[in-house]
Amino acid sequence: MKTSAFQQAIESVESLPLEDQEILLDILQKRLLERRRTNLYQEVSEIKQEFAEGNVKFGSVDQFLAELDQP
Repeated sequence: MKTSAFQQAIESVESLPLEDQEILLDILQKRLLERRRTNLYQEVSEIKQEFAEGNVKFGSVDQFLAELDQP
């Protein structure tokens, strides 16, 4: 049976000494946090651009749902 790349990665990490696993976990957590920050920054930048272009509308939830029902 063929082992997936994900399973191989897990097995590789499990073969490391405990201290190395902890260091790797710390590195991965920091990189994931940085990726989330980058994604959030991009989303905020897109929203600011949409707002600057006048493509953002304000209203109630009911108004939003009513617009979704319109063709």
